[in-house]
Amino acid sequence: MSNRRFFIKSSVAGVVLASLSPAVSSFASTDLHEPKISSAKTRLRFAIASDGHYGQPGTDFKTDHENIVRWLNESHNKNPLDFVIINGDLVHDRPELLSEVKKEYYDRLKVPFYAIPGNHDHADAKIWKSVFGYEDNFSFQKNGIGFVLANTSDTTGKYICPDNVFLKNELDRFKSLETIFVILHIPPHFWVPESPFVECPDTIKLLHSYPNVKAVFHGHDHSLDAVFYTNKLPHFFDAHIGGNWGTAYKGYRIVEVGEDNKISTFQVNASQNPTLNETKL
Repeated sequence: MSNRRFFIKSSVAGVVLASLSPAVSSFASTDLHEPKISSAKTRLRFAIASDGHYGQPGTDFKTDHENIVRWLNESHNKNPLDFVIINGDLVHDRPELLSEVKKEYYDRLKVPFYAIPGNHDHADAKIWKSVFGYEDNFSFQKNGIGFVLANTSDTTGKYICPDNVFLKNELDRFKSLETIFVILHIPPHFWVPESPFVECPDTIKLLHSYPNVKAVFHGHDHSLDAVFYTNKLPHFFDAHIGGNWGTAYKGYRIVEVGEDNKISTFQVNASQNPTLNETKL
């Protein structure tokens, strides 16, 4: 599928988007000369990328993965990252390749990385733990900031709502923290009827009930690289690493949290492709 863009958005690489809230702001970057987006001392800086689709027939998936490892390591060399998150669809319908993409590519990152399954990974807790050492639903804390990551698919590739019992337990565990980020490959909400997502009203209600959940990060739709909202909660997308559809460029998202707890994020057009919003009919 060459294009599944379902929302005409105003974000274009190379321009400042808009202030999202008093605590969260977003930018876009056209190259690897990443802007310094906060004058305050940085408490945490990480990159998030998704949708590598390693092993997809007809794509240059090995080059795509050489590129993302190089781009992220270059970013770290210029402005250190604390870690990287790979937000689903690491492989393309071949879970037996998960160990290969981890060993041959992501283990070469200069910083730790965390990964969560997508619908094309066809993975459950057992498969994920055998490759990565942790299950498909997990959480961690870094520099006083909580991260909760949950699977949104099953071993057949079916879209499912995340485990709300798990989410609630982890959000309760982090209730003393000022900032929590939630990572879900497939968004739990339809912004428009044509959304290739899944409607999970109980999940949305749960996320809204924790004021320290400051943002949710998604992959899945390669054509999205900006932000949507449920009430005042921002949901960010990050385009794609690989695959044969989506934005003309390939890239990743940077997120920074300052010592003042203000959050800023920008999308990086790492492949330097100047074409935007291309449509083929």
